[in-house]
Amino acid sequence: MEVIFTGLRKSGHCDLEAVEMAARNASHRLGAKVLERLLSAPAALELTVACDCGHQARFHQMRAKHLLTVLGPITIERPYYVCAHCQAGRSPRDRELDVEAVACSPGVRRMMAVVGSEASFEQSRQQLELLAGIEVPAKAVERQAEAIGADIDAREQVAIQQAKQLELPEVCAPEVPLLYIEMDGTGVPVVRAETEGRAGKLEGRPAHTREVKLGCVFTQTTAGAEGRPVRDEDSTSYVGAIESAELFGLRLYTEAWRRGWSRAQKKVVLGDGAAWIWNLAGQHFPGAIQIVDLYHARQHLWELFARLFPGDDKASKRWLARCLDRLDQGKIEALVKIIGTLQPASEELAKSVGNEAEYFERNAERMRYPAFRTQGLFVGSGVIEAGCKTIIGHRLKQSGMFWTVHGANAIIALRCCRLSRRFEDYWADRSSAA
Repeated sequence: MEVIFTGLRKSGHCDLEAVEMAARNASHRLGAKVLERLLSAPAALELTVACDCGHQARFHQMRAKHLLTVLGPITIERPYYVCAHCQAGRSPRDRELDVEAVACSPGVRRMMAVVGSEASFEQSRQQLELLAGIEVPAKAVERQAEAIGADIDAREQVAIQQAKQLELPEVCAPEVPLLYIEMDGTGVPVVRAETEGRAGKLEGRPAHTREVKLGCVFTQTTAGAEGRPVRDEDSTSYVGAIESAELFGLRLYTEAWRRGWSRAQKKVVLGDGAAWIWNLAGQHFPGAIQIVDLYHARQHLWELFARLFPGDDKASKRWLARCLDRLDQGKIEALVKIIGTLQPASEELAKSVGNEAEYFERNAERMRYPAFRTQGLFVGSGVIEAGCKTIIGHRLKQSGMFWTVHGANAIIALRCCRLSRRFEDYWADRSSAA
């Protein structure tokens, strides 16, 4: 530092950034020395401590441990014990400081989790170096972010098992006027080993992705201008994973219960026309109003129109306008009749027409949009579609990324926790438990 200030006096020029960085580095080094002394301060030495095997471990020696902290690397001395029964060695001090079997302090691991959930692990490494002066390899960021995400998911599994056993605790809180549940699926690129034996979207081609099932829960208290529904600010929470619909159903039910399912005066399930969504709605959310996303339903008509009328003439546009009008008016039986009058030119088109007619007929009661609007309800699943882009696409679908299911699920759990505004609570609980 003295060299820098001497240089400033001689040159008369101030490179403020250089001075800032030098001052930060110096304060970090000083802080690291203070922390090192504080953590290595002698304390009453116990000759024996309890071992995890149930026996007593005896003091063996004072042993050094190297740690990377937010202030920089430090080395601390702590007592080390060995159990004669199981031959395991351990230091109770490591568990107390939450650094057991790791080389980074809790503060550094928290930073790694946050940046690792937002950007690629290499970009995260660069951000840590630039913003915090912490130098770690990208692989270390990956390991810590995935470990913390896996721990979040493990804690969620405890609650899910309670839901499975019908042992979820009652939450003492006010009634919820209107509770929404939305769900959707989106593909994530995975390594080849994760798609073995799985068919791709194109016939005869292997799969390159695995589907993430994502769900969200939010509330609505008021309506906006012209009676339009307004989602309560900061009320949306998310859950998701690459898993079967059966397991995901329990995951989403657990989240809905935590958010007030049992206290909701009115309940709504919103989604596209996928069969698994409505199977889960019927199984886990009985009594809820079921609504097919209006814009997804419109997309079905637009795609059918493109296949049937490639010429795009006035008559075909009038046909599409009639269909869209019947859909918007919730007159699904009339819409199915219009589709049924078509005379496709090929067997393939006839199959498409039949499939679309069946789709609208199957979801007719979920498409009574005027009735839903009269109740001031949302008729679009934009919240979960935005969630698929924000939570999944932004982080897991970047160019060149290929995931294992374990790694993807860890990062999904971490991102859902953070974007549900629960990460600070999780970290506080984790620290207390440690």
